[in-house]
Amino acid sequence: MTNESTEPAASTGPAEPAAASGGGARTWLREHSELGVCVLLFALGVLVLTDALTMDVDIAQRGPIGPRTVPFVVGAGLLLVGALLAVDVLRGGRGEAEGGEDVDLDEPADWRTVLLLTGVFLATAVLIGPLGFPIAGALLFWGSAYALGSRHHDRDPLIAAGLSLFTYFVFDNLLGVPLPGGPLMGVL
Repeated sequence: MTNESTEPAASTGPAEPAAASGGGARTWLREHSELGVCVLLFALGVLVLTDALTMDVDIAQRGPIGPRTVPFVVGAGLLLVGALLAVDVLRGGRGEAEGGEDVDLDEPADWRTVLLLTGVFLATAVLIGPLGFPIAGALLFWGSAYALGSRHHDRDPLIAAGLSLFTYFVFDNLLGVPLPGGPLMGVL
């Protein structure tokens, strides 16, 4: 006859939470959640490479380095970083939790700022056609500064206008990227 105890067996520690959670796959995925970033990097890399491959390029427009070069490099870089990160995660590498110097992780998100910035970006997207980049860009820079907490109402619009005009001239004249001038097209 065997000597069996009627007392429950003592818990051995780590094996209990895996059994209590109900599934090894769910626990494994939770422990390797960084693989989600790898999937995102792979998807972005495939998207960039697919877009580069389907790009219409006229042979007369090509120089020694064509317009597909940068997308190929970026897409390949995304795939490489995604693969290296996946290997690191599968070997047991873990990302450190954010411990920012001036960030209180216990505080809720500042949704007012997020909504203000979203509104500024959407307004810029709507207004850039009819108003042109210099005016819409100035509204973008000033609105972003306001949303992020700057309350210098006399100085901020002037800095925003100067930054917007500088950006317009750099892109339009120096880089050859035409930006819409809007009503200021004849003046600029």
